[in-house]
Amino acid sequence: MLRSVMLIDHLIYAHPDLDVAVADLHRELGVEAGGGGKHPGRGTHNKLVSLGPRTYLELIAPDPGQPPPATPRPYGVEGITQGGLVGWAIAVDDIEAARASARSHGFDPGPVTDGQREDATGRLLRWRVTANAQVAGLIPFLISWGDTPHPAIDAPVGLSLTTLSVEHPSPTEISTALAAMGADVEVRPAPHPALVARIDGPRGEREIR
Repeated sequence: MLRSVMLIDHLIYAHPDLDVAVADLHRELGVEAGGGGKHPGRGTHNKLVSLGPRTYLELIAPDPGQPPPATPRPYGVEGITQGGLVGWAIAVDDIEAARASARSHGFDPGPVTDGQREDATGRLLRWRVTANAQVAGLIPFLISWGDTPHPAIDAPVGLSLTTLSVEHPSPTEISTALAAMGADVEVRPAPHPALVARIDGPRGEREIR
């Protein structure tokens, strides 16, 4: 179970085609993602839908309008062949202190880096994340928005995050890292690693993974 939904900044749903992802999740959940923008130089673009006052679902895909980036696309998007949850972020105010705390508890999420993009209105959004955001995965990365208005504020509404859990063939292998990051989520044994979200909305409560 979640320690607090508000600690979860966002979930990342990656797909080879952003428009297809928007249509698929609209059909499944009942709310159409909107807004978003491009990540210049990173080769990706996104759409968002709110899951709460400061929590959202990010739909992200390779951007055919950008040239291939010099480095692999971030957030688990590189080489994606089908849609699914590929990562998640925990919101923190002091990201350097939170990273230091994680390291002291046995997991280093990597150095803090800066990111930015323009939203659909042309407003510049800035954030800071730990480097493990590059590959995403079951272990969350840390994010701080500083003075930037949180993206969930302007994202389409109608959905709420009920629970988030992790599945893994060997739960003990990732339990230390999850605990170090303050990720108080249920970890269940399963044949394949997966993030599993229960989301409530116009279609009722649905599971995405």
